[in-house]
Amino acid sequence: MFKEYIKLCKVKISLFSSFSAVAGFLLSTFQLDEKIIFVVMGVFFLAGGSSGLNQFQEKDIDKLMNRTKNRPIPAGKIHPLYALYFSLILICLGVFVLFEGFGFAASALGLFAIIWYNGVYTYLKRKSPFAVIPGSLIGAIPPAIGWSAGGGNLLDPKLSALCFFFFLWQIPHFWLFLLTYGEEYKGAGLPSFREVFTGASFSRIIFQWIVATAAFSLLIPLYGLVHSPFTKASLLGVSLWLVLKGACLVRGDGYESHAVFRKINHYMFVVLFLLSFDDLHLWLFGI
Repeated sequence: MFKEYIKLCKVKISLFSSFSAVAGFLLSTFQLDEKIIFVVMGVFFLAGGSSGLNQFQEKDIDKLMNRTKNRPIPAGKIHPLYALYFSLILICLGVFVLFEGFGFAASALGLFAIIWYNGVYTYLKRKSPFAVIPGSLIGAIPPAIGWSAGGGNLLDPKLSALCFFFFLWQIPHFWLFLLTYGEEYKGAGLPSFREVFTGASFSRIIFQWIVATAAFSLLIPLYGLVHSPFTKASLLGVSLWLVLKGACLVRGDGYESHAVFRKINHYMFVVLFLLSFDDLHLWLFGI
C-alpha cells in the first residue's frame, strides 16, 4: 500500500520540481545553505500533493487510457477519498514548511501553483488542446519559490528571465508528450491536436518551440545569472545538441516523438546543473 501512495505523488516529477526550486535558491544566494533542505521538502510536498489531487480529479479519465488505467485510484488500489485526504495533507505540509522556513511570499507562491494547476489548468485541458500554454506557467513557479526562499526580490529581472525559460521549456515538453499519447487523450474524450493539426504540422510547431527554448537559454548570461565561460560554452553546446535532436520532427524520418521527449528532459537537467553550479565551475577551474 505504501508503494501506491508513492506512485500517487509522481516522485520523479516532484523531485524535478524540487530541483528547479533549488536552482532558483542557489542563483539567488550564490551559496549552499542548510535552508536548501526546507526548499526541497516544501516544494516536494506541494508537488506530490498536487499530483495526487490531480489524479483524484481525473480518476474517471485515467481509467479510460492505457497509460493511466493502472494508477492507484482507477486500479482500485487506493480509495479516492483516501487519496484526496493524503494529497491535501501533503499540500498543507508543503505550505507549512515554506511559510515557517521562508515566510509569506514562498508559501503564497506554492498555494498559487496548486490553484493554477489543479484549478485552472486541470479545467482548461478538458476544454482546449491549447491549455498547455497557460498551464506551462506551473513550470515557472518552483524556481520563483527557491529564489524567494533565498532572499531574492521577486521583481528582479534575473528571476523573470529564469522563469520565462522554464515556461518556454514546458510547452514543447508537454506537446511532445501529447504527440506520443494523443490518440489515448482523444479516446478519453479530451481535446486533441489531431482535430486541429496534422501530425506533421504539429511536429513542426513543436520544433519551433524547441528552437525558441534553446535560443532563449543563450540569452540567460545577458541577465547576469551565470558568469563562468565554461557555463556559457556549455549552454551553447547543449542548446545546439537539443536543436539537432529535435530537427528529426520536421525531417519526418520516423524518429519517435517519445525519444525527443526524453532528450528535452535530459537537456533541462543539464541546464539546471549548469545554472546551479556556475560558481563551482569558477572555483574549480579558476575561469
